[in-house]
Amino acid sequence: MEHTLVLNATYEPLQIIGWKRAVRMVFQEKVEVVAEYDREIRSVSNRIRLPSVLRLLHYVKLRHGCHRIKFSRENLYARDNYRCQYCGVKAPLNQLTYDHVIPVAQGGIKSWENIVTCCIQCNRKKGNRSPAQANLRLLRIPKAPSGFPYRVRLLFRQPAVPESWKDYIFWSGGT
Repeated sequence: MEHTLVLNATYEPLQIIGWKRAVRMVFQEKVEVVAEYDREIRSVSNRIRLPSVLRLLHYVKLRHGCHRIKFSRENLYARDNYRCQYCGVKAPLNQLTYDHVIPVAQGGIKSWENIVTCCIQCNRKKGNRSPAQANLRLLRIPKAPSGFPYRVRLLFRQPAVPESWKDYIFWSGGT
């Protein structure tokens, strides 16, 4: 089923939710429906079009840091666009792994800033050494993704965002 984009009262994107929660928020009168999908949800006595974009009726102040993206293998691959950060090859999932830029044995930690997507061949070549020691160069300095467009891309893994969202998420397909 489709997902629903939730906007703050000021039309800023807040989050992406499932259709069941979206319908619940509509019936609780917490939101107004800004856009709908062509699909319908039916019950015995009701018929409602599936919401695509909702706007909160009351402004929600965001806590500092609430736009942080969860660190996971999948999100790491999406951040690096499924490309090895040493040789630049875009590879299928079964040919990708991740690499600690500074190896754990040398004091490296598990963080967005120290782990990159890597193909199996480059990972073997690098081994338990730093990129400089292995004569490899990073294509980009790794950093934590932030902001809402990243969350949309990480959810959909590619720029296949519903058309009705594009006016609200300030989308640039390659980001």
